[in-house]
Amino acid sequence: MEGKCVDNANNKMSFKRFLELYAIYARMDLDFLRDWKVSVMCIIADMLSNIASVSGVFLLAWRFDGIGGMSRWDVLFMLGYVTCITGLFQMFFSSDNTGHISRVIGRGQLDHIFIQPIPLPVHFMTAGFIPFTGCQNLIFGIGIVIWSLDGMGKTPGILWILCLIGYLFISMTIIIGLSYLFSSLTFKWQIAFEEISSTVIDRLTGVLSNYPLSGMPVMIQWTLVTVMPAGLLGWFPACALLLDKPPLGLSVFYPLIIAVLIWTLAAFAFRKGFKYYVRIGSNRYSPYGRH
Repeated sequence: MEGKCVDNANNKMSFKRFLELYAIYARMDLDFLRDWKVSVMCIIADMLSNIASVSGVFLLAWRFDGIGGMSRWDVLFMLGYVTCITGLFQMFFSSDNTGHISRVIGRGQLDHIFIQPIPLPVHFMTAGFIPFTGCQNLIFGIGIVIWSLDGMGKTPGILWILCLIGYLFISMTIIIGLSYLFSSLTFKWQIAFEEISSTVIDRLTGVLSNYPLSGMPVMIQWTLVTVMPAGLLGWFPACALLLDKPPLGLSVFYPLIIAVLIWTLAAFAFRKGFKYYVRIGSNRYSPYGRH
């Protein structure tokens, strides 16, 4: 009984520590807003970038009253969903390159984290938090989702909202999992794969995730929900949530299965690469200083 109480106390302290770290990084992010002119310019630039990224597909769907069996409002919801995903990534993982982890490894910055008095996973989960300068994409995405639901005349219930949040979480884990999986190559080839995280994330959250796949050949659909799972970041959740029918006859839990598989592979590859890195260190350092 005493041991159980100690474990519970440790769990509470761990959760408290997470909140403290989030508060610290939030306060640091708030300091950037002191220069309000630069902050406003950056926020507007991000908003315009988001509008540009979704406007092409949306205008195409609006002109032809839908794409591939999805109505214009279905397509708008899908675009809002993808924007929420990019917003969540920006808010929780864009600072300190915790999402683009290959940069940290390739630049020798992983050694800097070792000396900090917190576990490595805790650092990766908290250091990227920027709730003030990184929230605009998420707010924009939520606005698009609400607009699309209003256009459909759909009033979501609690269960539907929980399913939406669940799919958003799963989509985020897929992006982070693939980033860490491919970044494991950076432990051995540090310079060559320094930007592989950016490449993987850009391919996942780019054009492929913004476009409805319903009208494409089945082979392409299967490719984009398996080998290159960009379809799981927008198209699949939109079909499952709005049409009550996941595409390709798959289960509503299919994205969760893929996420678990990706994280299992990422954990194995990252751990193996990390052990190699501990032995050889960073090639950015020498006895005479940093290159």
